[in-house]
Amino acid sequence: MPMDLVNWSGFLVPIVVVLALLFYAIHILREYERGVVFLLGRLWRVKGPGLIIVIPFVQQVVRVDLRTRVFDVPPQDVISRDNVSVRVNAVIYYRVIDPEKAIIQVEQFNEATSQLAQTTLRSVLGQHDLDEMLAERGKLNNDIQQILDEQTDAWGIKVSNVELKHVDLNESMVRAIAKQAEAERLRRAKIIDAEGEQQAAEKLAQAGSILAGRSEAMQLRYLTALQNIAGDRSQIVIFPLPMDFLEKLRAG
Repeated sequence: MPMDLVNWSGFLVPIVVVLALLFYAIHILREYERGVVFLLGRLWRVKGPGLIIVIPFVQQVVRVDLRTRVFDVPPQDVISRDNVSVRVNAVIYYRVIDPEKAIIQVEQFNEATSQLAQTTLRSVLGQHDLDEMLAERGKLNNDIQQILDEQTDAWGIKVSNVELKHVDLNESMVRAIAKQAEAERLRRAKIIDAEGEQQAAEKLAQAGSILAGRSEAMQLRYLTALQNIAGDRSQIVIFPLPMDFLEKLRAG
């Protein structure tokens, strides 16, 4: 029996070594993964997806996920161009399009993209007024996205979208904005009222010019006004006098 155990142990050790080598040599990459392979520390090639074989101790592989990643930018303190302090947060969508650059050109592309997004957000928003932050989010999103995309292109990363989520103001600033909005509504109401008075004056002037040219038209207008004053159930009796009669009395 001891001799049999020795013989089996002689076969068992090589089998274990071969299985261990196969375990470290065989890699299965999913459809959304790529493997950056290094040969003795030097970049060799990018492999995948599917089954790849890496020589143990000679080659190393680094897995890279190509799916779109979502990064939630934490709230950033921003001072706008008109010296208003706000807290802004955003969400960024990006993905790796060049696994080789993502591993070689930057140490940790996720962390680098995160820090770059925070600094770019503060820099871009600091160049705009508060009204622009609240009313022109689409334009600001595009500006931030273009800047990030240009700067991360050297890392093999594509920034596909940037969305500002919240622009938080303190309570005193919210009250000031509410007062400003109320004053703006009052200003518009006064302008509309003044425009209505102007249009009414213009129409009355035109009507006066027409009536002044025809005396009978003025008389009919006078009678209509008296009818409206008297009403249906009024006890007042109104005797209209011709306008020319009044003029003769004045002349006499």
